[in-house]
Parts: sequence; C-alpha cells; structure tokens
Amino acid sequence: MDHDMGMAAPPPSTMVMMKRRHFMHMTFFWGTKSEVLFDEWPGDSRGMYALALLFVFVMSFLVEWLSHTRFMKPGSNKLSAGLGQTVLHLLRVGLAYLVMLALMSFNAGVFLMAVLGHALGFFFFGSRAFAKPHNDKRYDDLPPMSC
Repeated sequence: MDHDMGMAAPPPSTMVMMKRRHFMHMTFFWGTKSEVLFDEWPGDSRGMYALALLFVFVMSFLVEWLSHTRFMKPGSNKLSAGLGQTVLHLLRVGLAYLVMLALMSFNAGVFLMAVLGHALGFFFFGSRAFAKPHNDKRYDDLPPMSC
C-alpha cells in the first residue's frame, strides 16, 4: 500500500536550495557581508560593498534634488506641466522606496550613506546656502514628501 498519499519527493535541485542558509539581520550591524536590494549583492567583496554604499548615497541625494529643483517653466501648458510633475513624483517616490528597502538590510554603513545623501542633497538644493532668489513664492515643482 502506498503511504505517501501521492506526494512525490521534491527534485534534488530544490533540496539543495532548501539547505542554503539565508540569514537576515533584524538589528543594526557593522560589516561588509550584507545584502542590499538584490539577492547576494554586494556579496563578500569590499569593492562591491563600497559600490552599494555609493549607490544608496546617490539615490538619497537624487531624492532631495528631485524634491527641491524647479523643472517646469512658469506659464507652461497645464496638461504638460501636470504630466511632468507626475513623472517627477514617480521618480522621487520610486527612489525613496528603493532607499527605504536598502535600509531594511539593517547595515549601519547603508544607513549612514542614506542619511548623508539626504543631508548633502538638502544642503545643496533645499537650504538657503545655494538658493537663488525667485520672484514667485512657489519654489519647487513638487510638494514636500508626506510622512
């Protein structure tokens, strides 16, 4: 009599995949052995880890740039301006979510690069340090990110 109730054993390739240990940190840690955004990236290479940190920094810097830069000309067509603002919003929110997902690696280096990217982006594009005088009160094309 067949006692396995019709269930076949999983193929050998699946069994190998099941043996692979996949550990995810749930607290902040220091170290270059981390996964940021993609499976097995940056891996064990210090160079790839540095590239991952640079990638997170650039993404967070771009979020601030998109938040504080004027792309639309005053008096432009409302429909084209609305479509432009929608595309800018899509890019900003997409990048912000990618930064958030990178932070979910709980790697302290990734956290510091994200905060530094946002801080320097705000310093260059949102603070008064490099602000150009504008005649109108509407300074940015996009409203501030909501919490």
